[in-house]
Amino acid sequence: MFQDFTAQTDPSQGAGRLAALRGRLAAEGLSGFLVPRADAHQGEYVAARDERLSWLTGFTGSAGFCIVLPGIAGVFVDGRYRTQVRAQVDLAMFTPVNWPEVKPGDWIADHLAEGVIGFDPWLHAVDEIAKLETALAGSGVILRPCANMVDAIWPDQPEPPQGRAFLHPEALAGESSASKRARLAEGLRAAGQRAAVITLPDSLCWLLNLRGADVPRNPVLHGFAVLHDDGRVTLYADPAKFDAETRAGLGDHVTLRPVAAFVPGLHSLPGPVRIDPASAPVSVAQELEDAGVAVATGDDPCALPKACKNGAEIAATRAAHLRDGAAMVRFLAWLDATAPQGGLTEIAVVEALEGFRRESNQLHDLSFDTISGAGPNGAIIHYRVTEATNRAVAPGDLLLVDSGGQYLDGTTDITRTIAIGEPSEPDARDCYTRVLQGMIAVARTRFPKGLAGRDLDALARAPLWLAGYDYDHGTGHGVGAFLSVHEGPQRISRLSNVPLVPGMILSDEPGYYREGAFGIRLENLIVVREAPPLGDHRAQYDFETLTFVPFDRRLILPDMLSASERGWLDGYHAEVLAKIGPLVDGAALEWLKTACAPL
Repeated sequence: MFQDFTAQTDPSQGAGRLAALRGRLAAEGLSGFLVPRADAHQGEYVAARDERLSWLTGFTGSAGFCIVLPGIAGVFVDGRYRTQVRAQVDLAMFTPVNWPEVKPGDWIADHLAEGVIGFDPWLHAVDEIAKLETALAGSGVILRPCANMVDAIWPDQPEPPQGRAFLHPEALAGESSASKRARLAEGLRAAGQRAAVITLPDSLCWLLNLRGADVPRNPVLHGFAVLHDDGRVTLYADPAKFDAETRAGLGDHVTLRPVAAFVPGLHSLPGPVRIDPASAPVSVAQELEDAGVAVATGDDPCALPKACKNGAEIAATRAAHLRDGAAMVRFLAWLDATAPQGGLTEIAVVEALEGFRRESNQLHDLSFDTISGAGPNGAIIHYRVTEATNRAVAPGDLLLVDSGGQYLDGTTDITRTIAIGEPSEPDARDCYTRVLQGMIAVARTRFPKGLAGRDLDALARAPLWLAGYDYDHGTGHGVGAFLSVHEGPQRISRLSNVPLVPGMILSDEPGYYREGAFGIRLENLIVVREAPPLGDHRAQYDFETLTFVPFDRRLILPDMLSASERGWLDGYHAEVLAKIGPLVDGAALEWLKTACAPL
């Protein structure tokens, strides 16, 4: 149930920890140090041992980094976290920096005339350091790989995770590991490459049809893998995580070796060896180069195949979403009955929703810590309630609930914003309806083959732009199949040039946030598919909606919707009732019938 993660970090300790870090840097002859939120595997999510950024600064967001210099320590965060970072760090010690608008190289040049900045080469990708070195070229500042300076001052740093590895059934994966390895190896041979190094946890789990428990809320295994051009894989992971059944399930062509053997294994590889400079740690490239192994750069060979779900994965994900939709409907019916009585808190909402999901007895875990933000807390885009911030859910509030589940057959992610009585903000309905219009625009669009997420992002923002509004996050992220709830390379974002292709699952989640007042976000998951022939029969794609949960009719201004928007919404609600109605009963079913009535 609910866990308060503030025990992992203590912002009041920031001054002492920062002083200790600077003392360590001075002793090592360093002028600064880079502190990312990253681990050696370069996944988005990290274990407690790797939460160096939050331990040092107090900032608990899932993305960001700190650059510690002698006179200033900048905490770089994107638009999702700018409200949160100011609330979490000691502003006398740490300076929030708007990133990516402010480039790290420019910021360093503004605050350090000359010196040496250290970085842990296992915690930074090749491209990341190369870009920073280019930005600093010609200045008096250089970068130097070194031991991790935060680890040196963290006396009670947690031990590495020891989650159990387990097999993911081929019936749900839709393809054997042997088949995946064979077709990716063929690609290596075609490129003239002898092997590829895989560091991303979800990539190696997808390739080997494995799952694990080394990262909270993500069923992934920590390890490194080398895919050879004959389809063999050498997996470097803690053997203690594998029972006899799982070891046997890996097959004869997957060799399990301890993590300590990884670097010697790199040294012995025949080249060229592919690394993905966007995700491979600097140390991997450096070890290969030092051993005289030829290095080739290219995309992680698992990334695109993993993103393009096969028929079995999509069918399984549909089933997971129906189960999850039923839990959400029972929760929303409970919320509508409970909130008017008073006494409800954000934590109570989190606990109740998880309870409804667990009723199916098929929930493996949540897919991330539930965001339950009432009133002004809803404006903190990635808000995570704690005992200290726990707010009563009061009449007049908008309650933003962003949540999801990890099931063996799929990963879910859904956001709904709910009115608690009459909204206290007079334009709340206008804002909600504009967010809904943007979500509908993406859901019902057709688009030519070859377009990327950046080409669709504006569709979701246009209704908000007309009112002078916008939001500081992407419109959608990729989602895994019983893997990470955030999965690349696909996104619906101004920054994404990856073409969308059938089988890719994405979120569709525009929002609007008014600091100090309320937040609105609406989110369904969608999957790219081939669109039926139309017009001159150009190749086009559209989206199948996977999420089936009603929107709050009390916050919709029907007159703002066009006839086609109303038609989509009424059709969607009719489908919700048809699909979810048979899965619920009693008060939840009666609530659902009312919630799904035509506008």
